[in-house]
Amino acid sequence: MALVAQAVFKESVRDRVPYSMVAFAVLIIAASYLISQLTAGQDMKILKDLGLAAIAAFGLLIAVFIGINLVSKEVERRSVFAVLAKPLSRPQFILGKYFGLVLTLVVNLSVMTLAFYAVLLYVDFTTDPLLKTAWPAPALDPRLVVAVILIVAELMLVTAIALFFSTFASPLLSALLTLGVWVAGHFNADLRNFETVLDVRPVALLARAVYYALPNLAPFNVRAEVVHGVAVPVSHTALTLAYAAVYISILLFGAIAVFRRRDFK
Repeated sequence: MALVAQAVFKESVRDRVPYSMVAFAVLIIAASYLISQLTAGQDMKILKDLGLAAIAAFGLLIAVFIGINLVSKEVERRSVFAVLAKPLSRPQFILGKYFGLVLTLVVNLSVMTLAFYAVLLYVDFTTDPLLKTAWPAPALDPRLVVAVILIVAELMLVTAIALFFSTFASPLLSALLTLGVWVAGHFNADLRNFETVLDVRPVALLARAVYYALPNLAPFNVRAEVVHGVAVPVSHTALTLAYAAVYISILLFGAIAVFRRRDFK
């Protein structure tokens, strides 16, 4: 499993797509500093909001557009036969692919986060102390780390979703399904209250079932709280991380079950 994860990481390093996304994200973070200067008194809030949004958005692109090819690429190249002919089980193959992409994701997000902190540090050094008093939180607020950790956890969940779909669907369909689940996961709270909008019992029960089946990604987004200097409860962070771990485990178990049943002839 470790060898598969290492191979995925090395292949991702050779791939220029993650580098391009990281470079573009770094540029967006740097450009957010210029944008923040256009609004007096709101510069730090805008800078933090745009920086965290850029990290989340480009991390999502990396997770989806690399994750959907983790299994399908091996099948299309017929290299899966050589891999599975070795003393490597199918569960080890799936888990190796997953942790290899997670490692790639963490490295790329670390680069983006360092660039983000570099911009914040520069703004902190170049801003008049009197203007800093208007900031809702310090430039290098420790709560930013909480926001980044939850972004990483969300993207690890998205990676598991992409890997699950890639075990039985084409890359294009996997991308559409993964992005669809991501969008629904951020707005699925409306499904819980769907029965108050439409008084049809079967439809309301179906909406409630979909609500519990789809991942709830809203708790991972704490950018608004961090940007405005509101403390994120430790219990919220712990429960959200535990929820991600459980859901990821279920998705990986499902991906292994589907991959085990595939007949590569």
